[in-house]
Amino acid sequence: MSKARMIKRVVAGVVIGSAFLLAQGPGGPGFGRGAGGGRGMGMMGGASAYVTGVPFSAVQVVQTQESLMDGNTITKKYQTNIARDGQGRVRTEETITPRSGSTGQTQSIVTILDYVAQTRSVLDSSTMTAWQSPLRVPSANRVAGQRPAGTGFAPRVAGAGPENAPNITRTTMAPQVVNGVLASGTQHLEVIPAGQIGNERAIQITRQTWVSNELKVPVQIRSSDPRFGVTSMELTNIVQSEPNGSLFIVPAGYTVKQGRGGPGFAGPGGPRPGSQNRGGRPSR
Repeated sequence: MSKARMIKRVVAGVVIGSAFLLAQGPGGPGFGRGAGGGRGMGMMGGASAYVTGVPFSAVQVVQTQESLMDGNTITKKYQTNIARDGQGRVRTEETITPRSGSTGQTQSIVTILDYVAQTRSVLDSSTMTAWQSPLRVPSANRVAGQRPAGTGFAPRVAGAGPENAPNITRTTMAPQVVNGVLASGTQHLEVIPAGQIGNERAIQITRQTWVSNELKVPVQIRSSDPRFGVTSMELTNIVQSEPNGSLFIVPAGYTVKQGRGGPGFAGPGGPRPGSQNRGGRPSR
């Protein structure tokens, strides 16, 4: 597979669900790779930062739009239910629907990041199995905010370089209410000069990120790259209250197994050959 096509698949294949990325906050380079169920791009994965004392629940909607050379457009939309309690534990839940014509069944995938018990649990409803693995708790300096804390609910802007690169301009925007909460905004503009990657003219890549001042999570991200299309994230239906505690424990009736698992995975051994995940795409 060519590098350009691989990047295109990553950008178009942004999924949230079991990969609920903590690593990228408002200053990050864009959508980061999650590490929840190991299924690709997401919102909350690695142990880079977490937030306590400000519980909430919400629905995250990610949409990608890719324009083809023949004028056609491919639009994809993903939705994930998210909850975080006052202890900083996080739960994401999404429904995976097999592609048309496949023999797979629609199923629900839940990921629980429990920083109290230091475990990551991926619940596979199709097998009533909870795949559990260790979860490293972020160091105190990261929690304290030496780097932007929060969840990077963001698609990666393909080709984005370091924040201090001379071809990247970062602008701070005035706070405003976004999706019902007060948020601070930043805009990143990257310009790829003509000829740098064989391009005839300069390429302009933009990303706007709005982060809730109280929740410390992005509530809206919009990125545009003429090579790959437009990606947006909206955190909607935000409820700022303590979620039910039962959401953050493995339900009765599930068999707990050690190791990373879930659809497309065989526990500690990694992906099952030929396995499928969201929309029927092969697991990576």
